[in-house]
Amino acid sequence: MAEQQGAGTATRTDGANASANGSANGSTNGVALADPESNGAPVKKKRRPSKKGMIVGGIVLVVALAVGGAAYLIDASQYVTTDNAQVDGDQIQINAPTTGTVIDWQATQGSQVRRGQPVGRIQMQGSGAQPQQVIRAPGDGTIAANPTVEGQWVTAGTNLATAYNGDGIYATARVDETDVEDVHPGAVVDIDVDAYSGSPVTGVVTQIQGAAAAEFSLFPESNSSGNFQKVTQVIPVKIAFTNTQGLPLAPGMNITVHIHKSN
Repeated sequence: MAEQQGAGTATRTDGANASANGSANGSTNGVALADPESNGAPVKKKRRPSKKGMIVGGIVLVVALAVGGAAYLIDASQYVTTDNAQVDGDQIQINAPTTGTVIDWQATQGSQVRRGQPVGRIQMQGSGAQPQQVIRAPGDGTIAANPTVEGQWVTAGTNLATAYNGDGIYATARVDETDVEDVHPGAVVDIDVDAYSGSPVTGVVTQIQGAAAAEFSLFPESNSSGNFQKVTQVIPVKIAFTNTQGLPLAPGMNITVHIHKSN
């Protein structure tokens, strides 16, 4: 009798051990397994994207591309657009009237000058008394570049400063030669100024330069060696501002222009 009880006990013990081993090995017949590093919490299997979701995503992408392409075609059919453009203006060059040393230099970047206003003097070298000659601004404007320092030795004609007339600012757009046939004087222009996004500015085409910009470079390219590669040239187009929204536009600011193809 005792032997039977002992055997039964052993059988129950073996069953309990097997059950414990089964739990430890993760064979729980469909129950989520426990990750040893997750403090016994069940580990959820990652779900793969359904085919339906992938199809819907593909359709959305195709529609977005189609809408973007349509918008581009509409823009291209109505406008000649370029971001190779900037605010420009009539330059006022203040040059040295003679050779000598710059003294009493008063021009500073951002300062206003008037036509005939003294901005400094040139002290000329010579025996005995050293004569001086006044440097005067040739026109009204705002100093934009001032590379000169007090005591600098300069020769006659050296550029001492550059000013811009605030009333004479305009835009210069460089249009690809393949698109210039769609640009006409008097065409309306929508202008986006990088510095003031969201503030629309308008203008009108006043002049189309008669030659490519490369022809006006210091050393125009000339290639006769047989390895010539054709490069699309750009034609400078001058645009007068018609409405600046009161923005303080300054020469050198980057802009994007949209020139209407029809007046």
